[in-house]
Amino acid sequence: MDSRWRTIRGHAVLAVLGVLCVFPIYWLYATSLRQPGDVLSSSPLPWPLSLRNYAEAASKVDVVRLLVNTTVVASLTALGQLLTGLLAAYAFAAWRFRFQRLLHLAFVGTWLVPFQVTMLPNYVLLFQLGLLNTLAGVVVPNLCSALGVLMLRQHLDGFPKELLEAARMDGRSSWTTLWTVVVPNLRPALAALAILLFVNAWNEYFWPAMVLQRSNAVVQLGVRSFMGTEGTDWGPLMALAGLACLPVFALYLVLRRHIVNAFVRSGLK
Repeated sequence: MDSRWRTIRGHAVLAVLGVLCVFPIYWLYATSLRQPGDVLSSSPLPWPLSLRNYAEAASKVDVVRLLVNTTVVASLTALGQLLTGLLAAYAFAAWRFRFQRLLHLAFVGTWLVPFQVTMLPNYVLLFQLGLLNTLAGVVVPNLCSALGVLMLRQHLDGFPKELLEAARMDGRSSWTTLWTVVVPNLRPALAALAILLFVNAWNEYFWPAMVLQRSNAVVQLGVRSFMGTEGTDWGPLMALAGLACLPVFALYLVLRRHIVNAFVRSGLK
């Protein structure tokens, strides 16, 4: 009986925490679906429902272009960080070489360096390359992530070395071993890391604001269009923010099975 009550209490606590986590998202969409005159209402139910905030957001900014541009930037950034992180982590895990520990500490050190320290050199470099006010200028400096290297190395450190040795004895090259042996067994971790990197790139505001300057080319800068000296237009802002959440939700739904497998495997270890 005591065990049953502990289980019930645990589920109750998890339910409360789940509601607290979901409520801000619900309020975001509830506010976006209110009548323009009821946007600041404290009623928990948006009634009558209205799409006028979405129409007003679409009339002020090019929503489709913003979402497409942001998706391209976030996808290329996440893929670049995932690829460079995978290659670096594989090198750390598969081989032993001089100054390996020092190089690993250098990756850790770059992760600890504040963005404010590197933004000016990156900005000057983009100016010299002629990449200011372009989406490529947002992506290129972020193609490598120390976070991706460190997380994947932790997973590869637990990878069975016998499989790597068997692949070498089978005559496979290191490149072939990576893509035919390591990556298929690392899909859950790669999926979880891909979502983390995609969300980080999707939510980035300060760097796109510097590179794109006055151009509202990504959705984070498009949201800024509804903030002015006369106040904030909360209805269209919430509508655009709600639309900006949909690609992230879609990515999670596509990769959720791999994420669950990642948690299961980590628990089995």
